[in-house]
Amino acid sequence: MSEILIEGERLRLRRAELSDLNYIMELQHAPENKKFIVPFSAELHTKIINSGGTEDMDIIIEEISTGAPVGYFMVCRVNNPFKSMEWRHVIVGKKSVGYGREGLKLLMRWTFEVKKFHRGWLDCKPYNTVALNLYESSGLRRDGVERECIITDGVYEDLIVLSILDREFFARY
Repeated sequence: MSEILIEGERLRLRRAELSDLNYIMELQHAPENKKFIVPFSAELHTKIINSGGTEDMDIIIEEISTGAPVGYFMVCRVNNPFKSMEWRHVIVGKKSVGYGREGLKLLMRWTFEVKKFHRGWLDCKPYNTVALNLYESSGLRRDGVERECIITDGVYEDLIVLSILDREFFARY
C-alpha cells in the first residue's frame, strides 16, 4: 500500500505508485481534461514516482470507502528553501460530486499543516471557468497573468497564476 499523505471525510491523498501510471495518463488525455492542461509523458511520471517524492510528486486522490482513484495532483518543489509549492496538475476524474473541492482542501491541508509550507500556487487557463471558480472560492487569489506563455495546438495562450499563503489558509480553515 502506498504512503497515505492525509485523509478527509470522503477522500484521502496518497503517493502514486507505478500501478497508478495508466490512470494518470488516462486522466491527462481525457478530452474533458486535456484542453485545460499540458499533459506530461509516461516517462516523466515514472521518473517522478520512482524518485520517492524528493522534489516532485504524483498524488492520487481516492475514495476512502472504496479505495477507488477519483483524481490526481502533480506537485512540484516539494522540498525547497522558499517553502513555495507548485500544484502543477489538479485533475479530478469523478466530477460533479464535490471531490474537486474536497481534494483541493486536502492538498492545501497537506501543504500547510503537514509540510509547513508558506505558499501554494498554480496556474490555470483563462477559459477554465469551473476550475477558476473552485480555486477562488477555496481562498486562492489571482497573482497575475502570464501572457502567451504556452502553445496549445499552435496557438499561444495565457495562464492565470493563483496562490494562497499559509496565514490565509489558516484564517479560512
